[in-house]
Amino acid sequence: MTGAFSEWRKLPIGLSELCINTTLRCGQSFRWQNIPDSEEWRCVLYGNLLSLKQDSSHLYYRDYRSPTSTSLPTPPASETPSRAQSDTETGDNKAQIHSGHDDHVLRIIKHYLNLSSNLSDLYAQWSSQDPNFKKKAAQFTGIRILRQDAWEALVSFICSSNNNISRISQMVEKLCLNYGPFVAKIGDRSYHDFPTPEALAGKDVESNLRTLGFGYRARYIHRTAVIVSQEREKGWLDGLCNPESPAFGGEAKGGDEMEPEGRQGYRDAHENLLELQGVGPKVADCVCLMGLGWGESVPVDTHVWQIAQRDYRFCKGSHKSLTKATYDAVGNHFRKLWGHEAGWAHSVLFTADLRSFADRLAQTKKVAVSVKEEESEVKIKTEVTAAVALTAPKEEAVAFNVEDSETKPTTKGSRVNKRKKSADGILHASQTTETRRVSKRLRR
Repeated sequence: MTGAFSEWRKLPIGLSELCINTTLRCGQSFRWQNIPDSEEWRCVLYGNLLSLKQDSSHLYYRDYRSPTSTSLPTPPASETPSRAQSDTETGDNKAQIHSGHDDHVLRIIKHYLNLSSNLSDLYAQWSSQDPNFKKKAAQFTGIRILRQDAWEALVSFICSSNNNISRISQMVEKLCLNYGPFVAKIGDRSYHDFPTPEALAGKDVESNLRTLGFGYRARYIHRTAVIVSQEREKGWLDGLCNPESPAFGGEAKGGDEMEPEGRQGYRDAHENLLELQGVGPKVADCVCLMGLGWGESVPVDTHVWQIAQRDYRFCKGSHKSLTKATYDAVGNHFRKLWGHEAGWAHSVLFTADLRSFADRLAQTKKVAVSVKEEESEVKIKTEVTAAVALTAPKEEAVAFNVEDSETKPTTKGSRVNKRKKSADGILHASQTTETRRVSKRLRR
């Protein structure tokens, strides 16, 4: 007997607060599967196969219910109940269990998509501090930093070394299929959760991963799994999380004061991650930002270095290469400019600069002017609505630049063509309204 998806449920959230078509494929997470026919995105999170889709005003979500997950335990009874009583109690138990499960799924979605932050307010803050951000942000609203599982983020970004998004996604998929817990099978596709550190610490893991095409990354993954599962205390990795943004299920607490180099907890987490195999400064910052909740973490690769030089005149001419000193200086510069969530603002500009997204943008602008005469003045109302049309090309080139911590400091990844299918659509980007009152006497 096979399972089935639950009914669609929805959250009132507009595209200016969340755009999943951008957020889920801009190089943060590598496990989301796009289902073009139904415009869904699917992924297993915390043992639950979830599916998301979106329109201009709502996020829709559902989860897959297997027969084992929906079966109900039968508690022992002190006395034999009547048939009517038994049916009533069973129905109540089912309702309570399903209600509890629905609440759990909603908590996962809200945590993973980082929905507690008001993105419009953050965009307004960054735009007021940075004219370059303001210039580009209107076409790239709704990009959120995901709050991923720290272990998954760590292994995924170890896989990113000298790699591109397409191959990283393939590697992560192989890890899940070969070492992750099975969750469901729909059609010809099996869905697995991400493997635990213990599962990747086995004696044959490194050799198996080399056979699967992981190359030198096989040793990094295996050795890091051994360190995390056997040489560090239980919960060590989650313990590096920002206390204001804890791991799923944790309770938020107050954090450190912000400094130019970031909060002390962020710097400690970054240094701890550098002790692991295959983790250099860029990978450590990716894990800090997307797995440990440190918003001030700014991952810097050659692509971001070029943005800093081109758009911010950073070290123009004096330093032509990305070194340890310039890496730290770029991060400090953006932290001073954008504050606690500098890594989030940086990710918006990073995405805006990707050719794979820029090639699909056709900005439209609609201006509506209304004039209303009152007794002593004329009220002029101007509404400007900017929108973007997303049209996926048949072939899409994606470049992902990272460093190999044990070979060259920074290497530019190769480009591959990846075929995509997507429906066209208009995404609301921004709307501004200006109202002016002009005295009739002045108009004469």
